[in-house]
Parts: sequence; structure tokens; C-alpha cells
Amino acid sequence: MSPPGALGTITRARKSDGAGKLVSLLSPLVAVLAAFLVGGLVVAAIGESPLRFYSVLFRGAFGSVDGIGLVLFNATPLIFAGLAVAFAFRSGLFNIGGEGQLYIGSFVCAWAALKMPGAPAVLLIPVLILASAAGGALWAAIPGYLKARFGVHEVINTIMMNFIAVALTGYLVVEIFKEPGQMTPQTAVIPVAGELPRLAGFFQSIAVPLPNANPLNASFLIALVAVWLAWFILYRTTLGYEIRAVGHNTSAAEYAGINVRRTLVMAMLLSGAFAGLVATNEIMGFRHRFLDNFSSGIGFMGIAVALLGRNSPLGVLFAALLFGVLNTGALEVDIFTDVPRELILVVQAVTIILVVVGNEIVRRRLAGGAQKRRPSKEGLEAS
Repeated sequence: MSPPGALGTITRARKSDGAGKLVSLLSPLVAVLAAFLVGGLVVAAIGESPLRFYSVLFRGAFGSVDGIGLVLFNATPLIFAGLAVAFAFRSGLFNIGGEGQLYIGSFVCAWAALKMPGAPAVLLIPVLILASAAGGALWAAIPGYLKARFGVHEVINTIMMNFIAVALTGYLVVEIFKEPGQMTPQTAVIPVAGELPRLAGFFQSIAVPLPNANPLNASFLIALVAVWLAWFILYRTTLGYEIRAVGHNTSAAEYAGINVRRTLVMAMLLSGAFAGLVATNEIMGFRHRFLDNFSSGIGFMGIAVALLGRNSPLGVLFAALLFGVLNTGALEVDIFTDVPRELILVVQAVTIILVVVGNEIVRRRLAGGAQKRRPSKEGLEAS
């Protein structure tokens, strides 16, 4: 028997909110399963067995310790890129400039390393991590300031800043910082003291046979710290509360005394910093130099990761791991089946489309439920 009057209304509202949250949390999982189903139908349409396709896919990702290491390695830059998009979105900003920000962060990282050839690792590694974050943050600050000061839409600005960043770093690496005697546009190798160690030795010391050739490196640990840091800032600091308040309702936040302009700029700064940290994997942990056009769309994939992770730091982590599984297994699919590896992109795209659709359904459901729960004048008087 439900409580009468206003108390009953509140109780029913709490139950409905709980159900809404459960649906909201399950919608990405349902979207992933539905995308796998669509992918299986496409595989069947081209004459392959869906069961064999997914068996080969997951065998490539989880069939060996080396495969699991590659999953974590492929997920690492996506964690940073996803955090960049998710963090900005929490303030109501859509940062599509992660690609440009990671290019600038990576170039600044390589440049700083080459400028400190004799520095010890204990000094150089922290400096390069900060340089990566600072490069991305400063590049993101430009559209952030334009949005806060003049109201210029951040989507247009960040897209244009991507082109500028790629062109600018391309010019610098070809005309000024190109390694002598090399045909490929690339800088010289950074000092060994600035390289992040691979994790194979650590895993081997605890009897996990990760091959020495596996590229998984300490940048993955930095990515885990970044996930925690994003969560801590958003949910345990005043700045995080202000960012979420501005993203939820700008007018209400301003009425409550929050400096909306400063908050927007700070959100973009931190968003760009996360994107810049991609350099810890690509420059410090893997390539050990800056290469022109090195990114395969990591910044844009961050948008998909953030959407699938529902703009939650922990959700971004799991979404990046899923994409790491798909990207790692795609190579096995390409070798051992007649299915083109590009089908993996189809699965990823369908997943994101279904997540967006699912989010809209959940939003409308919750909005409809809120209107139904709104007490009438008679109900309030009766209570």
C-alpha cells in the first residue's frame, strides 16, 4: 500500500528515478549487443559464418597474453581522447578538437625532449608529461576563450583548429625539426631518459608471459590515473561542481553566482590537457619521436568513446577497452577470414548510432516520467 499524498508522490518518484537510472546504465550494453547482432547479419550476408567471425575476433583480442597487451595498448590513447570529449561535454561544450590538441601536445612533448638531451629520467619524464598536457590545454584554450568571451560556437572553432594544428606541426617537422638524412617527415629520436618503460618486464616478473616486443607501456598507468583525476575533479572539487552546474543549466549557474566564462575556459583547458596526454603513449611510450600525420583519427574516435561511455570517466575507460578489443581483433579477422577488417568500423559506427538513439529514448522516457510525477494543485492541497 503506497503512502498517501505528497509522501506517496515522492516515493513513486524515487522508484521511477531508480528505474530510469538502471535503463540509462544498461542502454550502452544493449547498444553494443545490438551492434554485434547487426555485424553478424552483415557477415552472414557476405557468406561468412558470424560465429566464426566473432570467434576469430575475440581470439585475436583474448587468445593470448600478447593479444591482451595489445588491447590495453590500443585502448590507452582512446582513454585520453575520450576523457577530453567527456570532460568538455560535462560543461555543455562539444570539443571536436581532440585531434588537433593531441597533435600539438605530442609535438610539444617531442620538442621539449629534444631541448633537454642531458636531463635525467627522474626530471625529464615529469616535464614531458606536463608539456604534453600543457600543449593540448593551450590549444584548447583558444576556442574556449572565443566561446566564453564572444559566444562563438566551439564546434566550428575546434574543427578549424584541427586543420591548423595538423598543418602547423606538419610544417614544423618538415621544414625545421626534420631529422637529417630521413625521407619520412619526423623529428629525431627523443632521449632514452624521456622514454616510458614497457610493461613486459613487470608482467614477466609476476609470471605473466607478456612478450618483450609488446608495445604496452607505462602510459596505460598514466591513463588510469587520468580516469581517476577526471572523476575526482568532476565530483570532488568545487570546480567540478561548477562545470557540471554550467553544463546542466547555464542560466541557473550564473544566477547562483558561478563565473560561467571562467568555468567554460577551465573546462576546455582541462579537456585539451587530457587530449595532449595522448603523447605519453605515442611519443614517450611507442614511437619515441614525432611523425607527421601519425594519428589515425584518435581524437575523433574519442567522440565515439565518450558517447559510448556516457561521458563518465569510468564509462570512458570501459568504452576504450571495448574499442581496443575490436581494433586488436580486427587484424586477426583480416588474416584468417574473408571478412574485411573495415567491418569492425561498421560495428563501431552502429554501436554509437544505437547509443545515441538509446540515450534519446531514455531522455524522453525520463522527461515523460517527470511530467507524470508533477503533482497537481489538488494533490498538493490534499496532502
